[in-house]
Amino acid sequence: MKKRLRFEALTAVVLVASVVIVACTTVPVTGRRQLNLIPRSELLAMSYSQYDQFLGEHPVITGTPEAAMVERVGNRIAGAVEDYLRDQGKADHLRGYDWEFRLVEDDAVNAWCMPGGKVVFYTGILPVTRDEAGLAVVMGHEIAHAVAEHGNERMSQTLLAELGGVGLSVAMRERPERTRNMWLAAYGAGAQVGVLLPFSRRQESEADELGLIFMAKAGYDPREAPDFWGRMTAERGGPGPPEFLSTHPADDTRMRNLRELMPTALEYYDP
Repeated sequence: MKKRLRFEALTAVVLVASVVIVACTTVPVTGRRQLNLIPRSELLAMSYSQYDQFLGEHPVITGTPEAAMVERVGNRIAGAVEDYLRDQGKADHLRGYDWEFRLVEDDAVNAWCMPGGKVVFYTGILPVTRDEAGLAVVMGHEIAHAVAEHGNERMSQTLLAELGGVGLSVAMRERPERTRNMWLAAYGAGAQVGVLLPFSRRQESEADELGLIFMAKAGYDPREAPDFWGRMTAERGGPGPPEFLSTHPADDTRMRNLRELMPTALEYYDP
């Protein structure tokens, strides 16, 4: 009996390890290896479904200068992303994208981008972005998360840790509410649900790097980024917790990294 249990346990470990190895992909641009269990077809279908459901549950703002600004900045940065990936020979990475940019009435200081280019800004972040350049910092950063497939990586980690690596379609069929909460948390649209925090420090740093390039290529001055993140620090009442306790880079680390990345980003900036 014990031998049988050990054999079954070993088989399970080998199976999970095999899944992890097969599902490893490479982050576009940075080249980092990552775990992505979810096929593109399932990813986009789930994204569009959850995006539509989210918009149906939140008041969407239209016809205002703020809503127009979100859409304008989004379209400019989306175009820059398409140009950048085309130049890198990775245009296929955006296959299936259908860009949309929406502003919703919500006091949370938040914004996110789901796979396929579905972007939502909350009105609560507008006092921190202040202007179009500040909004471009956030837009570039959030779109970078999607382009680097950080949400797929986080969702894959959660599926593996909590549901044993079952497919997304199986998880939705067997545990729909739990899976939806996991999805919203993975993409930063529901971090308060208590599953896993949306992004790791490494993912945040990648999004900072790519976001600077994307906003610069779209014609927005990347030197606005440190000022925006400084305002974010002030918004939460000072520096965050020690870096080892946070999924985000410590404020001084982020500022230092932004300064180091700035010369490269400025190469793409043509006002």
